[in-house]
Amino acid sequence: MGRQIKKAAVIGSGVMGSGIAAHLANIGIPSLLLDIVPRELTPQEEAKGLTLESKAVRNRISTESIKRLAKQKPAPLATKSLATYIEPGNLEDDLARLSEVDWIIEVVVENLDIKRQLFEKVDAVRTPGTIVTSNTSGISIEAMAEGRSEDFQAHFLGTHFFNPPRYLKLLEVIPTEKTNPDVLSFVKAFAEDTLGKGVVECKDTPNFIANRIGTYGLLVTANEMLKGEYSVGEIDSVTGPLIGRPKSATFRTLDVVGLDTFLHVAKNVYDEVEGAEKDVFDPPAFMKEMAEKGMLGSKSGQGFFVQKRTEKGKEILELNPVTLEYQERKKLRAASVEQAKQAKKPGDKLKVLAYADDRAGQLIWNLVKPTLLYSAEKAYEIANDIKAVDEAMRWGFGWELGPFEMWDAIGVAKSVERMEAEGETVPGWVKEMLETGNETFYKGSSYFHQGEYKGVESNPKNIHLKSLKPDNVVMKNSGASLIDIGDDVALLEFHSPNNSIGLDVIQMVNKSIEEVEKNFKGLVISNQGKNFCVGANLMMILMEAQDDNFFEIDLVIRQFQQAMANVRYSAKPVVTGPFGMTLGGGAEICLPSASIQAAHETYMGLVEVGVGLIPGGGGNKELYLRNLESLPQGAQIDLQAIANKTFETIAMAKVATSAHEARENGFLSERDGVVMNGEHVIHRAKQQVIHLEESGYRPPERKKIPVVGETGYATLLLGAKTMKFGGMISDHDLKIAEKLAFVLAGGRVPKGTLVDEQYLLDLEREAFLSLVGEPKSQQRMQYMLTKGKPLRN
Repeated sequence: MGRQIKKAAVIGSGVMGSGIAAHLANIGIPSLLLDIVPRELTPQEEAKGLTLESKAVRNRISTESIKRLAKQKPAPLATKSLATYIEPGNLEDDLARLSEVDWIIEVVVENLDIKRQLFEKVDAVRTPGTIVTSNTSGISIEAMAEGRSEDFQAHFLGTHFFNPPRYLKLLEVIPTEKTNPDVLSFVKAFAEDTLGKGVVECKDTPNFIANRIGTYGLLVTANEMLKGEYSVGEIDSVTGPLIGRPKSATFRTLDVVGLDTFLHVAKNVYDEVEGAEKDVFDPPAFMKEMAEKGMLGSKSGQGFFVQKRTEKGKEILELNPVTLEYQERKKLRAASVEQAKQAKKPGDKLKVLAYADDRAGQLIWNLVKPTLLYSAEKAYEIANDIKAVDEAMRWGFGWELGPFEMWDAIGVAKSVERMEAEGETVPGWVKEMLETGNETFYKGSSYFHQGEYKGVESNPKNIHLKSLKPDNVVMKNSGASLIDIGDDVALLEFHSPNNSIGLDVIQMVNKSIEEVEKNFKGLVISNQGKNFCVGANLMMILMEAQDDNFFEIDLVIRQFQQAMANVRYSAKPVVTGPFGMTLGGGAEICLPSASIQAAHETYMGLVEVGVGLIPGGGGNKELYLRNLESLPQGAQIDLQAIANKTFETIAMAKVATSAHEARENGFLSERDGVVMNGEHVIHRAKQQVIHLEESGYRPPERKKIPVVGETGYATLLLGAKTMKFGGMISDHDLKIAEKLAFVLAGGRVPKGTLVDEQYLLDLEREAFLSLVGEPKSQQRMQYMLTKGKPLRN
């Protein structure tokens, strides 16, 4: 029987330790969260008559950390109820309980002596074979393991999570010379498949890979800001999405991370290196002065930016690094900036800026050049290959392109020629690559490694649709493609703008099901865009409504409803694989499918009320049915309770903040699954199709549906009117609620009446059409399209 992680222990209950425990809870792995025993009572504990020997006091630090998880943003827990998977304890009373677990994760203060003392105690109580890892951000893994037992050392390695553990994909894994290769392989596979991480193996060097390169780049940027007399705001205006980096760019990122944390990470390298590299890792004086004054960023309320109330209202001001005073935020204006905005790909944007002969171009070149050279110089010192460096920066720092991908984008030969003309020393292996006629670090799915191109070893669970096209495309139109993904399974991929649903997508749904019923085992509906689907083509609906073309809208809604009925009653199983934003019509596509295999980070909701409408593609009926089906077999059905829950979810436009919460909200049922690694969603959906087909899949029977009728409608309406009288909703919100209540209640029929699906769909379509014609609904649609947020009118 293979190794398993059934239970874990996390030692250290700070933000990172509790976050790791929360991530384990999201997966369903219970953990013991241990911290030190307090030495003093709080006033509240004294008032309760507790003593230092009371269990509540001795476990206080970890208990309070678990409580804080429910309040933290972004939320570490997929749903608050998962906190029950984390048990509080302390390092004195519960140390022996480490023998119960399969994985011990150390997350204590970054001090080598403290860590070694702790591991000595752990070594004495752990069960042989138990994996032990350190979450250090830069302390030597080899040094921590010195003096420990042979079994401990064989099962010990570094596992560096990035904060917050739930959301940041990167996990750096750092083995020692004595780490058992089988243990390393297990941890890497477990981290990718079960924890959902992007795993990068690192060498045991200061700050490993991502923090080594990332910290270097941030310090180069800070020094260039001073040298070129740029402002904090100017730097951030061009070092974010414009060059393929997160919106938080440079200094906003430092505010989020915390300047104290950043300075500590920089010191890790500073203490271990010499010469010019040491100079770079010595932060500018103004940063040290900021730290001394407590200007640490978001945690202290001010850092490189601060929000203040001015004559203009609430305004974000930027720090002047010379005076340490705040001033109006600036943006870097240059012709190259506007030109770069016109380019579509991050690499093309970067290329425009890197070679531009203006103030923005000079800045970007002076930031990119040293980062690329440093990455090449250190690549094989800190990593096994260049691919690991690129992956670490993409997964850990949110870069769209890693350093070597960036270098390919701007042209290796051209940039090296310029670097050398400017007196820079280019690492020998890069020059050798060019001299042998190889001008890129990547060729297709291969990367340059030690004089030749090496194929990327891909996890078979990572199905890349780009690599399957165009050879495997069965049919396509402007909105979607049907792709053969092997093993007699087809996949319908949306590629309309924002993956929105229009007539072209609806037509492909119908054609795909027809094709699959003839020639495939089943159908997966998923894609690899930014989001699964953010709903119907709102622009099209608004334009038709403004032209009073309600016949056309009615036709589209009828076709959408029919397509969703085809999904539900397809003779072959249809499995959906949602991820990211799965809103409105996106949720309506998932609800009737034979199974949903949702990425853990799926944000699902029927949000149409936000644009003055109700779901029109059968979503009301489907969510009501799922809530009915969720009742235990033989349980007494409380139709009103089911109607109330469905009504509240849709009327309040509730969006689940995870797949777990989607289950609580009724969007996912027992036939559905949650996939921790978003890159494995299509694989899991494909396997589910095969499983259902081989199990003798039969579509559901067409049954009549019990509804609450006229009395239930009155109950639903009373709740909405109560909210209106309480000032919680507007008159137009109430009108939308009335329409929704009428649909869910099944119209003016007696309670308990059995109605067919088409009857409910007709009620839904009529309500949708009446709301589309409302001026206030059209105002909401217009506002959403122009502002990207709902209007409450």
